[in-house]
Amino acid sequence: MNIIFIAPPAAGKGTYSSLLKEKYGYTHISAGDVLREEVKNKTKLGEEIDEIMQRGEMINDEIMLKLIENKLKNIDLTKPFMLDGFPRKMNQALDLEKVLKSLNIEINKIIYINITKETGLKRILSRKTCPICKKIYNLENAELTPKEEGLCDECKVELSSRKDDTKETYETRYDIYMNETKPLIEYYKEKLIEIDGSGPVEEVFKNIIEALGETND
Repeated sequence: MNIIFIAPPAAGKGTYSSLLKEKYGYTHISAGDVLREEVKNKTKLGEEIDEIMQRGEMINDEIMLKLIENKLKNIDLTKPFMLDGFPRKMNQALDLEKVLKSLNIEINKIIYINITKETGLKRILSRKTCPICKKIYNLENAELTPKEEGLCDECKVELSSRKDDTKETYETRYDIYMNETKPLIEYYKEKLIEIDGSGPVEEVFKNIIEALGETND
C-alpha cells in the first residue's frame, strides 16, 4: 500500500514515517531528506537549495519533481512506499500523477495529520535531529526525549537543530501550507484519511496503522 502524508509543519510526518518503515518495511521517501542530501553533497544545486530552505520558501517545482522521480526509479517498487513532504501543491500533485502512471504505480491512501498552528510552533522550537541516522527527537515530548541528554539513542552523537527550525521560518512555512498545500485535501478526498496529530505519538501511530489496515502485532 503506497501512501502520501499531508500535514502542517511539525505535525510528525517524519516520526510516523520512521515508525512505519521500522515496523512494516515501508520505503520512506522524504522530500526534506532528499533536499538535505543534495545540500550535504555541496553541489551547485545543493547550495541553491540551502539558501531557499533557510528562507523557509518552497523549492522550484521542476527541481523537486526531478529529485522525487529519481528516487522512485531507484527503489524496489514491489514494496510499499510513503511520500513525505511531496506533493505540497496542486501542480506538483498533477505532475506526480504523470510520473506514477509512467512507472505503473499508484497511491492508495492519503494520511492527513492535523494539528493547530500553536502546537506546531511549540514542537518545532524544541525539535532535535540526529545528524547521522536522521531520527527526530523532541525535548517537550517525553516519548521523543533521548535517553541520554543531547545524544542520539542509536548513534550516540550530539543532536542538533535544523537551520530552518525558527519561529520566523515556521510562520513562513505555515502560511505556505495554508495557501498551497491545504487545497490538496479536497483534491485527494476520495483517498483521504484525517488523523488528529495532537495526541501522544503511540496513540496517533495506532490510529494511522488502523487507518491503513495494518496489524498492531
